[in-house]
Amino acid sequence: EQLVESGGGLVQAGASLRLSCEVSGSMFKNYYMGWFRQAPGKEREFVAGINWSGADTSYGDDVKGRFFISRDNTRNSAYLQMNSLQPEDTGHYYCAADTHYTGRYDVIAEYVFWGQGTTVTVSS
Repeated sequence: EQLVESGGGLVQAGASLRLSCEVSGSMFKNYYMGWFRQAPGKEREFVAGINWSGADTSYGDDVKGRFFISRDNTRNSAYLQMNSLQPEDTGHYYCAADTHYTGRYDVIAEYVFWGQGTTVTVSS
């Protein structure tokens, strides 16, 4: 599968951005999807996850209440709405697909397919 992220950019603190992740193929509706980010010099960290139907979501502690994950199975796409962005949200954001969900959204090893990512830069 191919995953292509878009929507990153340079914004000021307090602004919002919406990231998109388009997935090729016909199996998207069966995948659990996740968003991760990696800041320079830091490890990749979990941001948000969503189950196949969109009825269940999970968020990293740093983004709860500010970021919202969603999906549109008719468009083979997942989204990350990011509000009240802060400089510490700066990083490269990746979407990923989990084809055999075993109970943890936040485990990198769960995810089989990854996109190339999109960069988000938040200035103070």
